[in-house]
Amino acid sequence: MRGCLFRSMILCLLLCGTCQAHADDGDVAQAFGMQWPKVQKPAPDFSLPALDGRQVSLHDYRGNVVLLHFWATWCPPCRREVQQLQMLEREMAHTDLRIVCVNVDHGDGSVVRSFIRDAAPGFDTLLDANGSVRQRYAVRAFPTAYIIDREGRIVGRIMGERDWTSDAARSLLQMVLQQE
Repeated sequence: MRGCLFRSMILCLLLCGTCQAHADDGDVAQAFGMQWPKVQKPAPDFSLPALDGRQVSLHDYRGNVVLLHFWATWCPPCRREVQQLQMLEREMAHTDLRIVCVNVDHGDGSVVRSFIRDAAPGFDTLLDANGSVRQRYAVRAFPTAYIIDREGRIVGRIMGERDWTSDAARSLLQMVLQQE
């Protein structure tokens, strides 16, 4: 009887610890405004031109955590976030986090190049001038970001302006980076 009671207590402690860990994850995500998907799905793959002309595919980042950020030069909150994401990228360069920015401006990319040159020199961004990738991700508001795990599954979506240099952002990203 004592053995059965002991095993039950251990099981309860293990389960409660697991529940608390998930509750903590939810608290971190909620603090930053991340929406969890009802069903975890693979992130749609794509290939887009970068500002320097090379083709970049989402699949190129498999094995890393990806922060996929949709933005436009005509969107003031997006412009602020691009600068913050550049700082975050530098700060987290030693991790498996990769920041992939997708610009949705129409045209040849000259406006985007000019903005990046002036506001975030050296920061890489991809061009989705026809909106095909934006549509595949059902982006309806700007900025919108998706967090994608190492296996290429969407972990969460963040709509609207956020402070990517905040403690809440760092905590969220560290939480995702620590997941196996």
